[in-house]
Amino acid sequence: MVVRGVYPGRFQPFHWGHVSVVRWALERVDELAIVVGTAQESHTLANPFTAGERIVMIVRGLADAGVDLSRVYVVPVPDILMNAVWARYLAMFVPPFRYGVARNPLVVRLFREAGYEVLVPPAYNRELYSSTRIRAMMLAGDGGWRELVPPSVARFIDEIGGVERIREITGRD
Repeated sequence: MVVRGVYPGRFQPFHWGHVSVVRWALERVDELAIVVGTAQESHTLANPFTAGERIVMIVRGLADAGVDLSRVYVVPVPDILMNAVWARYLAMFVPPFRYGVARNPLVVRLFREAGYEVLVPPAYNRELYSSTRIRAMMLAGDGGWRELVPPSVARFIDEIGGVERIREITGRD
């Protein structure tokens, strides 16, 4: 029987910290469903990228890192805004799973309340690898953000005009 985990996140954008969590999880499960959360939202400062764009970033970033993509599913899931049923809602979108993979205390609790086991990965230099920080660097014109994401993710953000999008939606140019 395949042992599967689910790793939810917004991945705005997908960075090296996320890659580390995926690698860590794949040492513990046979397959991992990466859930692109808040799939319905884009073009805001908190969620500048579409679900489709984030899927491309995840697949290309994991390929950069040499992760076996045959062991990974990437699934977009829109928000439900009802925490008590969130884990069961999530289960409708992904293959059957045994483990939730999360550090967020609320997400850990929701998985456990729904009867799932939880794998809590170590924090991978959260001060450095933070999507919020990366977006702030983009907004400020700090090109150092490129070192915090896999090379193909930086190239893709360039291709879609991601930095310009963030600057325009916040009224900064």
